[in-house]
Amino acid sequence: MSCTVSLLAADPAPLSHSFFMAGSETQILSGDGQVLWKYPASTRDGFVLPNGNLLLTLSKSGAHPGGAVIEVTRENQVVFEYKGTQSEVNTAQALSNGNILLTEAGPNPRLLEVDRSGKTVVEFPLKCQTTNHHMQSRMARKLPNGNYLVPQLLDKVVREYTPEGTVAWEYQTPTAPANCWPFTAIRLPNGNTVINLTHGNRCVEVDPSGSIVWQVSNDDLPDAPLKDPCGAQALPNGNVVITSYGAKNDDVKLLEIDRQKKVVWTHRNGEKGGIHAFQVLDTNGVPIEGAPMK
Repeated sequence: MSCTVSLLAADPAPLSHSFFMAGSETQILSGDGQVLWKYPASTRDGFVLPNGNLLLTLSKSGAHPGGAVIEVTRENQVVFEYKGTQSEVNTAQALSNGNILLTEAGPNPRLLEVDRSGKTVVEFPLKCQTTNHHMQSRMARKLPNGNYLVPQLLDKVVREYTPEGTVAWEYQTPTAPANCWPFTAIRLPNGNTVINLTHGNRCVEVDPSGSIVWQVSNDDLPDAPLKDPCGAQALPNGNVVITSYGAKNDDVKLLEIDRQKKVVWTHRNGEKGGIHAFQVLDTNGVPIEGAPMK
């Protein structure tokens, strides 16, 4: 069962989004919640590519004990595969130069760029704890300046690395009222960074100095819908879409919030599992232009 809900029912055109979702279910849903495509594996990150294929970060499994990154067609034919060599692969991003960005978690946490032949063209170690591999890093993204933005959960820091592995910028996440583990970090065109903070159930926007210029938490929202907020996307209109990975059954799995902290759209699907990451593809049938900020 799928259900997508507009909270703007009085508008001439009720708000709707089609989107890709990664998690225990890997699917593309239409604006009215119908399943348009699915892949039979659990995923951690992913994108719909300009050519229509899907880039997927696979969870560890018997077939992929170290996780993997694959590109598949809409017919689920694998046209690219990178098999993880450590504990997990936690993110993947297709780059404009044709390479794939990914991170590996394990005793030697690292960020890689690999070309389509699987050759490593960029590699450096991530400066993070090695006690808990699963809690090392999440949604790493390459920035327009050539650096890489990496949320590091248990270290409670978001770091921007140069291609040589030098830390160019970092933001230490809040420790009160709860330890806030950064999961998604999005660099906005104005230079600020939107960060989803799991455990603390918050989303913050910080400026380059690290000052919080905007934030939202369950204190601002009816019915406390933020439950382990993992993936996020900043839309061109300035709104932020957040997924609650800890949401179960008919809880709100996705919600869109405007800058006044009003919830303008939600998605529930009745499934037991949560949504780990996602990509909003259109609004009311109109494709979102440009590279998605997620």
